[in-house]
Amino acid sequence: MSRIVKAHLSMLGVSVIFGLHYSIAKSMMPEYLTPLQMVFIRLLGAVILFWAFQRLFIREKVERRDLLMLALCGLIGFSLNITLFYAGLNLTTPVDASIIHVTNPIMVLILASIIIREKVTLRKTGGILLGMSGALILILWGRHMQFGGQTALGNILVLLNMVCYSFYLVLLKPLLVKYHTVTILKWVSFFGFLFVIPISANSMLSITFAHFDWYAWSALFYIIVPTTFLVYLLINYSLNILSPTAVSYYTYLQPILAAVSSVSIGMERITFPKVLAALLIFTGVYLVTGRKRDEGRGKREEEISIQ
Repeated sequence: MSRIVKAHLSMLGVSVIFGLHYSIAKSMMPEYLTPLQMVFIRLLGAVILFWAFQRLFIREKVERRDLLMLALCGLIGFSLNITLFYAGLNLTTPVDASIIHVTNPIMVLILASIIIREKVTLRKTGGILLGMSGALILILWGRHMQFGGQTALGNILVLLNMVCYSFYLVLLKPLLVKYHTVTILKWVSFFGFLFVIPISANSMLSITFAHFDWYAWSALFYIIVPTTFLVYLLINYSLNILSPTAVSYYTYLQPILAAVSSVSIGMERITFPKVLAALLIFTGVYLVTGRKRDEGRGKREEEISIQ
């Protein structure tokens, strides 16, 4: 199996994990944990797991001059990204949050073209727009966004979360050429945790773990291990092979996977809008990550990597 195929399968796994994360995280707040408590526990768990994993399997040091960029990635990709997401999700709905996240590939394409000079082609742009339309059809069919009161504030926070995540994908790309994925995540999670300590440590004193039932502990495990440790490993691995734009495109697959799971357990049925949305999204996948027929086989990786 080629590295490119493995990268795409990794991002497919990320989409599945993230797709479930919306509802699981929402169900934890505020009954079990506040957003800041969720952030503190999630990042503490990430630091422990990434440092232990790196200590056991990867012996690599980073240059001092790169620590500043790692700290910036930790601030944007871990502390701000996760804090804004939970604060926003606590006020809005999973549907609204998933709609806003559809903007991610567009943001990444723009930022990547400016910061790291990723080539913007008509093919990529068309693929992103097709995927966006498919995702919106799937999410919005029979539903609507809410704009009043706290929901509006929640939507704004989720949008800012998406901006931070887009910056993270773009800024991290050059570091992945130089260091192992686990080494980067060890430092990025560490700096991210340091930044959230001042705003979240005090809230930890009010947690009553005795009130946690089996669901709360299971949800917390899911948020720390698959959604943080495994997902960031897979994202960084994929970024080492694919462009930030291609990686961000997998945001569009999350509603598709959620719909498939609902159909498989009998909660929903197959309808024309679902089929149309799937066709638009997967056509977009082909355009964003594929290649033209007249290009040589050896240029496949060049097209989906930074140019």
